[in-house]
Amino acid sequence: MTTHRFAADRWHNVLGTLPPALTVASGDTVVTETLDAGGFDRDGVKRAAEPNPMNGPIFVVGAEPGDALKVEIVRMTPARATGWTRASLAANVVDPETVRSLPPRDKANWRIDLQASTAVLDPPVPGLEHLVLPLEPMIGCFGVAPDMGQAFSTATSAENGGNMDYRGFGPGATAWFPVAVPGALFFLGDCHAAQGDGEIVGTGIETAYEVEVRLTVEKGRRLVWPRGENARDIFSVGNARPLDQALQHATTDMFEWLQNDYGLGPAAASHLMGQVVRYDIGNVFDPAYTVVCRIEKKWLPPRQG
Repeated sequence: MTTHRFAADRWHNVLGTLPPALTVASGDTVVTETLDAGGFDRDGVKRAAEPNPMNGPIFVVGAEPGDALKVEIVRMTPARATGWTRASLAANVVDPETVRSLPPRDKANWRIDLQASTAVLDPPVPGLEHLVLPLEPMIGCFGVAPDMGQAFSTATSAENGGNMDYRGFGPGATAWFPVAVPGALFFLGDCHAAQGDGEIVGTGIETAYEVEVRLTVEKGRRLVWPRGENARDIFSVGNARPLDQALQHATTDMFEWLQNDYGLGPAAASHLMGQVVRYDIGNVFDPAYTVVCRIEKKWLPPRQG
């Protein structure tokens, strides 16, 4: 297996069927440095337009429609000692009468301590002078090209992934995406140093990262929605609006996953999910919301096959 160092020289604000920037074999590793959500690089230089400029696409040899692309997030290393967020909750996450009392949506700066792996507001906000956050890196936007020649904005998400902003997509996690076009055409960007559930201010701590991922084609693994796994959990991801539709997609995918890969019948899957499922909110800021249906592995029977 080969490790590729991919230095992007152009970026995309859509995930779609675009000319590949890099071609790799199944099982290869890619190391690449992302821009932040506003298009700024490690030196604070504006290199691309917002929102969420993506590196890629990466063509994975052998990937065909009906396969799955397995993406192992090996490592995320901050490339910059600064980050930024918005300074106010988004208007759509509070009651309407509260909107007028929200502060301005100015840009707030954060100082990232690369040695201590922490972040602090710079300058601090009154009342938060002693707030020190541990870095919890995550990929906010990544995925593959959708089908039928479509191109989806990096501001949103769908079956092909995209701007899901789920905190579970960090180092050590694995994601799977349904392949819809030859080569899968994988895109990656919008990394966060930390973020609360829902991305309710419209950002995480946005900064540049060096990211290492391993890309593997799983032949004949037909998926509808993105899936993920880490040391503790498996999880299904639904992207849609309204929020209940995203929940339905994620729940349906988990229901089918338990039957197809773990050999549970519909009744057994229902009983298990009814008592042990946990739901996480990935994003409630963007045009499509993200809901994650999650089960701890300790409750799962052995995988079939």
